[in-house]
Amino acid sequence: MITAIIIDDELNAREFLRKLILRYFSEKIVILTTCQSVEEGVNAIKLYEPELVFLDIQMPNENGFELFKHFSAPIFSVIFTTAHKNFAIDAIRHSALDYLLKPINYIDLLSAIKRLETKKSTLQQKTKIELLLDNISVAHNTFNKVALPTQQGYDLIKLNNIVYCQSESNYCKITCIDGKQILMAKTLKFVEELLGNQLFVRIHKSYLVNLNYVIKFDKVDDLKVTLANGEQLPVSIRKKEHFINAILQKK
Repeated sequence: MITAIIIDDELNAREFLRKLILRYFSEKIVILTTCQSVEEGVNAIKLYEPELVFLDIQMPNENGFELFKHFSAPIFSVIFTTAHKNFAIDAIRHSALDYLLKPINYIDLLSAIKRLETKKSTLQQKTKIELLLDNISVAHNTFNKVALPTQQGYDLIKLNNIVYCQSESNYCKITCIDGKQILMAKTLKFVEELLGNQLFVRIHKSYLVNLNYVIKFDKVDDLKVTLANGEQLPVSIRKKEHFINAILQKK
């Protein structure tokens, strides 16, 4: 049984989530209490020591991220809740943390609980939170690092260390500027959505490249790019115009 608390400034949202858990997941989760502010949540965490915190992001006075100023090494898991899919959600995903979009439904909650139950991450909660706070402190729509899921857990990688990503069936191989390679049991589409499209552009059905490492584009003979590490990758005819637009805007 997972012990949990809910922190949300809206009474209706707190009660809806509490009743949803009580109705469908009472054998898995017990809600110890609900709180309407970060201050109440901090006190409740210290009192009850829950294993899980459902944490609303947008709250008056203090947003949900302010909670972590009160815990130097949080030992509880967190599932963020929010009504808006914004930059904060992207930061949460980059940090390998979980979230639910309001209105919360049974399917999404079930998926979040399953991920919580099967979590085998070697990346400690404290490190995830530090990565999250680091990511949300930078300029809008940019990130410093990303947590990439591997068979062993997660690898924390600076985004600009990634040169390109290559599809290998249902796997994806990440090649870094230092020569390190990371194999993920994820599709290239998953990685593309995770990294975003500010630095990374799909040039082929099998390749996603970091524009910062493109040093040459041959569009006369074979369509191909040359990267800073010396490798050459093909550019598909379908992706040619999109890629050209991307490099022109980058300049």
